Amino acid sequence: MLTKEEVKKIAKLARLELTDEEIEKMRKDLSGILEHFNSLQKLKEAPQDETIVSPVAEIRKIGREDKAAPQTQETNKKLIGSFPDKKGNHNKVKAIF
Repeated sequence: MLTKEEVKKIAKLARLELTDEEIEKMRKDLSGILEHFNSLQKLKEAPQDETIVSPVAEIRKIGREDKAAPQTQETNKKLIGSFPDKKGNHNKVKAIF
């Protein structure tokens, strides 16, 4: 478990002012978070089997090849035609930024 001094140092770095009551709560909360990260680190260091059994849950590697499904010309024309704003064969969308 983290000490009061460690929590005070973290609070100072985060520019937080904590009461003694809040420091005690943060000691418990931050210690729990660190324990969780330690358990994740153990999972990361485990051998890369197909199945990893952990106290939390059973984790399996599930994957598939990522490839595009072929589409007909008719489907492509419908998709392009359904966009309200387009330039040639490109669909225009609103700016993200």
